[in-house]
Amino acid sequence: MARHPRSIRSRAIPGRMLPLAVAAVSVVAFAPAASADGHGHDHGRFTPGAPGVGDSYFPLEGNGGYDVRHYSLDLQYDPDYDQLDGTVTITARATQNLSRFDLDLSGMDVEKVYVNRHKAKYKRQGQELVVTPHRGLRKGSVFQAVVKYGGVPQTIVGSPIVFGSPYGFLHTPDGAFVGGEPNGARTWFPVNDHPSDKATYDYTITVPKGLTAVANGRLMNHRAATASLSRRSGKSRVEVFKWREDSPMASYLTTIDIGKWDVKQGRTPGGVPNYTAVDPVLLANQPDAVNFFYDTTSEVTDLWSKTFGKYAFGSTGAIADDARFNDQPLGFSLETQSKPVYSAVRSTGTIAHELAHQWFGDAVSPHRWKDVWLNESFATWAAWYYTEVHGGSSVHDSARATYAARPFPDREGRPYWSVLTADPQRDTMFNDRVYSGGGMMLQFLREKIGDDKFFTVLRTWFARHKYRNGQTEQFTSLAQQIAGQDLSGFFKDWLYSPIKPDIPQD
Repeated sequence: MARHPRSIRSRAIPGRMLPLAVAAVSVVAFAPAASADGHGHDHGRFTPGAPGVGDSYFPLEGNGGYDVRHYSLDLQYDPDYDQLDGTVTITARATQNLSRFDLDLSGMDVEKVYVNRHKAKYKRQGQELVVTPHRGLRKGSVFQAVVKYGGVPQTIVGSPIVFGSPYGFLHTPDGAFVGGEPNGARTWFPVNDHPSDKATYDYTITVPKGLTAVANGRLMNHRAATASLSRRSGKSRVEVFKWREDSPMASYLTTIDIGKWDVKQGRTPGGVPNYTAVDPVLLANQPDAVNFFYDTTSEVTDLWSKTFGKYAFGSTGAIADDARFNDQPLGFSLETQSKPVYSAVRSTGTIAHELAHQWFGDAVSPHRWKDVWLNESFATWAAWYYTEVHGGSSVHDSARATYAARPFPDREGRPYWSVLTADPQRDTMFNDRVYSGGGMMLQFLREKIGDDKFFTVLRTWFARHKYRNGQTEQFTSLAQQIAGQDLSGFFKDWLYSPIKPDIPQD
């Protein structure tokens, strides 16, 4: 994630809810419930899944008791009323004998919930949608939950987590812009909203005629139809877009972006499909914005494929919108999987940063949010390296210049070095030390162990954890193994100490 902080006046968008129709549901048979054996052991005891995965930064994000395999989102968006209606089908495997389970969903209104064809009971408890199926779900069984819901997704505002910038689902003049890190996915669909539970996704998105819906993955189908977007509008001509992300994806990386776009499609020189969509409004100040995003994305995707390992997804691209909140420009770009979202025309360095996340953050995601430096530090170092490769300042010089410029305090007055890179705490998880502090550490690690071993560490990390999750301890162990030396003191100083470390002498 690249942040471009601005002063933004916060205002929540008032909710509106429209009546919803009941949809057909998919069917998966229940596994038979287990029963007690002849020795009195209760193998059939069913218990509730936990309301969170135990992340110390976000105790209620994610849920226990199941592992999601796939989400199928059938969505209709009416920008005249900011209304999103949907039916989400979740295919999951029970990891315990489940009597009930939770989904994360903030705001919105739920009309019906089904589990394996049968109508299920449900209740709302804050951000939790608590679902009680008709029968218990046996450990190891695969089940489907279908949620029919709708409303006006609420933008998250006033949160210190992302430097005060609004995030999540943002309503734009012609549609929507979605950037959900770290906990914004639950504002627009029911989800197990934690990066430790990755899944594949299908989207069917219906929008008014003349608009385009862009999402993660590959465009599978586009057709015109006649339908009602909401009960407030009668039948009209609409556009239906089907997108598929068939590589595992963390929920915070999901996006749907709706509006008018100038689209350019093709392949990178290395053969990766490239889908780039740019808001025509941005062309007023930069007429070549479409080619700029397309060409830079192609070049960077191929560069990182050579540097870190073969690109992990079926497509690359960019979504660049004139995204605003209360008429103020948004202050961030985000590494949404397969095609990052940009809230304005950004620099080549920002594009290099967001595309580096496709390796570090997307293909390999943090197991806990305290591990977010494994995303941001790596992308920061990669942006420095991109400058070096293109004849600008070397990473050696960039790291030392950054080191010399610190320890200026951050916006809240905290000394730069007081935030621990590998455990920055929830409200400072996107503090600059997580970005540039870890970026410096990676460069000094490079100088300490040499280029051959350093790049072997990065490529091995990516290959070993691709489509899964990683933790700080796994990375430091891998680095020590490949380096063949004790690096515990080095990592203690750079990842866990609030004191400014010494750096190698030139």
